[in-house]
Amino acid sequence: MSSVLIKDKAVPRGSFPHVKRAGDFIFVSGTSSRLPNNNFEGVEVDSMGVANLDIRAQTRAVINNIRDILSAVGASLDDVVDVTSFLVNMNDFGGYNEVYSEFFGYDGPTRTTVAVHQLPHPHLVVEIKVTAYLPQ
Repeated sequence: MSSVLIKDKAVPRGSFPHVKRAGDFIFVSGTSSRLPNNNFEGVEVDSMGVANLDIRAQTRAVINNIRDILSAVGASLDDVVDVTSFLVNMNDFGGYNEVYSEFFGYDGPTRTTVAVHQLPHPHLVVEIKVTAYLPQ
Protein backbone atom coordinates (compact mmCIF):
# COMPACT_ATOMS: atom_id res chain seq x y z
CA MET A 1 0.00 0.00 0.00
CA SER A 2 1.09 3.55 -0.59
CA SER A 3 -0.16 6.90 0.72
CA VAL A 4 0.48 10.17 -1.10
CA LEU A 5 0.25 13.86 -0.26
CA ILE A 6 -0.02 15.84 -3.49
CA LYS A 7 2.51 18.68 -3.52
CA ASP A 8 0.41 21.27 -5.41
CA LYS A 9 -2.83 20.74 -3.45
CA ALA A 10 -4.06 22.16 -0.17
CA VAL A 11 -2.52 20.28 2.75
CA PRO A 12 -5.18 18.16 4.51
CA ARG A 13 -6.52 19.63 7.75
CA GLY A 14 -5.73 16.43 9.61
CA SER A 15 -3.37 13.49 9.62
CA PHE A 16 -4.41 11.72 6.42
CA PRO A 17 -3.18 11.49 2.81
CA HIS A 18 -4.89 12.89 -0.26
CA VAL A 19 -4.86 9.42 -1.76
CA LYS A 20 -4.05 5.84 -0.82
CA ARG A 21 -3.48 2.92 -3.16
CA ALA A 22 -4.25 -0.62 -1.99
CA GLY A 23 -3.54 -3.07 -4.77
CA ASP A 24 -5.69 -2.17 -7.73
CA PHE A 25 -7.90 0.21 -5.72
CA ILE A 26 -7.26 3.92 -5.22
CA PHE A 27 -9.01 5.78 -2.40
CA VAL A 28 -9.20 9.58 -2.51
CA SER A 29 -9.90 11.22 0.85
CA GLY A 30 -12.79 13.64 1.22
CA THR A 31 -11.93 16.57 -1.05
CA SER A 32 -13.23 20.13 -0.98
CA SER A 33 -12.85 23.25 -3.09
CA ARG A 34 -10.01 24.51 -0.86
CA LEU A 35 -7.06 25.91 -2.78
CA PRO A 36 -3.38 25.60 -1.80
CA ASN A 37 -3.49 29.19 -0.44
CA ASN A 38 -6.39 28.16 1.88
CA ASN A 39 -8.98 30.17 -0.04
CA PHE A 40 -12.01 28.38 -1.45
CA GLU A 41 -13.31 28.20 -5.00
CA GLY A 42 -16.98 29.13 -5.18
CA VAL A 43 -16.91 31.59 -2.25
CA GLU A 44 -17.39 35.33 -2.52
CA VAL A 45 -17.50 37.50 0.59
CA ASP A 46 -18.90 41.01 0.18
CA SER A 47 -17.80 44.16 2.01
CA MET A 48 -20.32 43.41 4.78
CA GLY A 49 -18.85 39.96 5.34
CA VAL A 50 -21.79 38.12 3.80
CA ALA A 51 -20.65 34.95 2.02
CA ASN A 52 -22.13 33.79 -1.29
CA LEU A 53 -21.49 30.04 -1.49
CA ASP A 54 -21.82 28.73 -5.07
CA ILE A 55 -22.59 24.98 -5.14
CA ARG A 56 -21.86 24.75 -8.87
CA ALA A 57 -18.43 26.39 -8.62
CA GLN A 58 -17.55 24.37 -5.52
CA THR A 59 -18.66 21.07 -7.06
CA ARG A 60 -16.65 21.76 -10.22
CA ALA A 61 -13.57 22.67 -8.14
CA VAL A 62 -13.94 19.54 -6.00
CA ILE A 63 -14.14 17.24 -9.02
CA ASN A 64 -11.22 19.02 -10.66
CA ASN A 65 -9.20 18.60 -7.44
CA ILE A 66 -10.07 14.89 -7.43
CA ARG A 67 -9.06 14.63 -11.09
CA ASP A 68 -5.68 16.21 -10.26
CA ILE A 69 -5.15 13.91 -7.27
CA LEU A 70 -5.94 10.83 -9.35
CA SER A 71 -3.65 12.06 -12.12
CA ALA A 72 -0.78 12.32 -9.62
CA VAL A 73 -0.99 8.53 -9.11
CA GLY A 74 -1.53 7.64 -12.77
CA ALA A 75 -5.33 7.38 -12.71
CA SER A 76 -8.19 9.47 -14.10
CA LEU A 77 -11.87 10.17 -13.50
CA ASP A 78 -12.60 7.33 -15.94
CA ASP A 79 -11.19 4.93 -13.31
CA VAL A 80 -13.61 6.06 -10.58
CA VAL A 81 -16.02 3.29 -9.56
CA ASP A 82 -17.71 4.81 -6.51
CA VAL A 83 -18.46 8.35 -5.31
CA THR A 84 -19.70 9.53 -1.92
CA SER A 85 -20.79 13.16 -1.74
CA PHE A 86 -21.59 15.19 1.35
CA LEU A 87 -23.88 18.23 0.98
CA VAL A 88 -24.54 20.70 3.79
CA ASN A 89 -27.89 21.60 2.25
CA MET A 90 -29.97 19.24 0.12
CA ASN A 91 -31.52 22.31 -1.51
CA ASP A 92 -28.16 22.47 -3.36
CA PHE A 93 -28.70 19.01 -4.87
CA GLY A 94 -29.89 20.35 -8.25
CA GLY A 95 -26.82 22.54 -8.83
CA TYR A 96 -24.48 19.85 -7.53
CA ASN A 97 -26.09 17.21 -9.74
CA GLU A 98 -25.96 19.49 -12.79
CA VAL A 99 -22.18 19.92 -12.49
CA TYR A 100 -21.60 16.28 -11.49
CA SER A 101 -23.31 15.29 -14.76
CA GLU A 102 -20.73 17.29 -16.72
CA PHE A 103 -18.12 14.76 -15.52
CA PHE A 104 -20.05 11.49 -15.06
CA GLY A 105 -22.99 9.84 -16.79
CA TYR A 106 -25.19 6.81 -16.23
CA ASP A 107 -22.30 4.56 -17.24
CA GLY A 108 -20.03 6.18 -14.65
CA PRO A 109 -19.44 5.35 -11.00
CA THR A 110 -22.02 4.39 -8.43
CA ARG A 111 -22.90 7.32 -6.18
CA THR A 112 -24.25 8.07 -2.75
CA THR A 113 -25.14 11.61 -1.73
CA VAL A 114 -25.86 12.42 1.90
CA ALA A 115 -26.73 15.54 3.85
CA VAL A 116 -24.41 16.51 6.68
CA HIS A 117 -24.80 19.07 9.43
CA GLN A 118 -21.54 20.81 8.54
CA LEU A 119 -18.14 20.39 6.95
CA PRO A 120 -14.71 21.39 8.34
CA HIS A 121 -15.08 25.05 7.27
CA PRO A 122 -18.23 27.22 7.20
CA HIS A 123 -17.61 28.16 3.55
CA LEU A 124 -17.77 24.55 2.39
CA VAL A 125 -21.06 23.29 0.99
CA VAL A 126 -19.83 20.05 -0.64
CA GLU A 127 -17.13 17.44 -0.05
CA ILE A 128 -16.59 14.34 -2.17
CA LYS A 129 -14.58 11.14 -1.71
CA VAL A 130 -14.03 8.55 -4.42
CA THR A 131 -12.77 5.04 -4.97
CA ALA A 132 -11.08 4.23 -8.27
CA TYR A 133 -10.00 0.92 -9.76
CA LEU A 134 -6.86 0.73 -11.87
CA PRO A 135 -5.09 -2.63 -12.28
CA GLN A 136 -1.35 -2.34 -11.70
